[in-house]
Amino acid sequence: MSDNRNRVPLLVGLVIVAAVLLLCICAVASVLIVRRTSRELISAVASPTAVEVARSPAQPAVETERVATETPAIEQPSAAPTATRSAPTATQERDTQAMAATAQPTVLQPGADIETEILTAIYKKVNPSVVNIAVRQRLDLGGSRSPQATPDDFFQEGQGSGFVWDRVGYIVTNNHVVQNATDVQVTFSDGVIVSAQVIATDLDSDLAVVKVDTTGLDLVPVELGDITTLEVGQRAIAIGNPFGLQGSLTSGIISALGRALPTIGSDFLIPDVIQTDAAINPGNSGGPLLDAQGRVIGVNFQIRSTVQANSGVGFAIPISIVRRVIPALITEGKYEYPYLGIRGGTFSPAWAEALGLDPKLRGAYVNELIRGGPAAEAGLRAGTRDTDINLGDTPLRAGGDLIIAVDGNRIIKFDDMLVYLIRNTSPGQTVQITVLRDGREQTIPLKLGARPRNGG
Repeated sequence: MSDNRNRVPLLVGLVIVAAVLLLCICAVASVLIVRRTSRELISAVASPTAVEVARSPAQPAVETERVATETPAIEQPSAAPTATRSAPTATQERDTQAMAATAQPTVLQPGADIETEILTAIYKKVNPSVVNIAVRQRLDLGGSRSPQATPDDFFQEGQGSGFVWDRVGYIVTNNHVVQNATDVQVTFSDGVIVSAQVIATDLDSDLAVVKVDTTGLDLVPVELGDITTLEVGQRAIAIGNPFGLQGSLTSGIISALGRALPTIGSDFLIPDVIQTDAAINPGNSGGPLLDAQGRVIGVNFQIRSTVQANSGVGFAIPISIVRRVIPALITEGKYEYPYLGIRGGTFSPAWAEALGLDPKLRGAYVNELIRGGPAAEAGLRAGTRDTDINLGDTPLRAGGDLIIAVDGNRIIKFDDMLVYLIRNTSPGQTVQITVLRDGREQTIPLKLGARPRNGG
């Protein structure tokens, strides 16, 4: 009996020792797994892999500004959707060149801060591709020119950022950075300064391409990201030249996706815009917004602020648009956007009674058709009876089609239609528009047109 009593404490002790050993083993295994995962993440940052490429205007609570200049952007009314065509084969050549610039993997040091290591690796990888762009721009003074003015009185100097697109010498920036520029100087991360020529600009996307002579330069193209992999909350990094401070890195997160914003001088919105809280200031315009692997996911172009400085609300043109527009600017000098020719908005349950529709329905409501446009020619129907509800500065009209799908892809919001078109269609392409009309679904083939130029 006494032997049994003596064995109980011994067994309890053995169980405790075994449990402690098991906990120690688990802790060691966890540390090893975390370190291995961190190494793989840092290595992924330094090892690029080329991948594919994202309406009713928002009413800002405060002033919207262009980032790279001193002049605040003025919102323009937007009345028609935005879409684009597929990129030329020059994109494939650019991707091949970018993959050739593979960096060596970065090894995570024991005890190192993971966030710091990631940002350091991204900076080392991407900063050689980021440039400062200084311009001398002609001022349009209209009839206000003074007889005593000298030629220098009609010019101003500005600056922004950009990034190397390929080894041929093409550099991407914003249209508003180089617009009306008579002289463009590009400064690389190593301090080398060269002259550049403006090749082409696109007002609707606020994108532009300049070219440098590559003699004596070792250009490092950026790696392009994929808009379809982005989620709100993911890391976002900006590298650029805020206030002329070259090679500045800031980090934050993707705050929102799918914004639709205007750009100065265009009647159309830029859809699929990325919002970030990474600090973006005057001088960052045209620089890259990056993901956690150092891939370009957007081109910084606007901030929302009352003081012309970072307020935690910055915006980037999505890589989905960049991937389509830039190759066309390089090869053709312009970009042709597909065009529907409709005005409307996202159907709201608040409109249901006025329009005679089920409040549970979702889709893009057709309020107006552009006369002679593709949608009118295809037989889509706009509203005809004014209601007491206003859609912007136009009355909401009952009797229009509710677009619920394009090529079988469900449409919940007006922006869903624009995003589909911008990622998948080209002018001249026929798409299948499914609408709800008089309580019944019907599918209408529609041949996309080319968007008219601003003022056309």
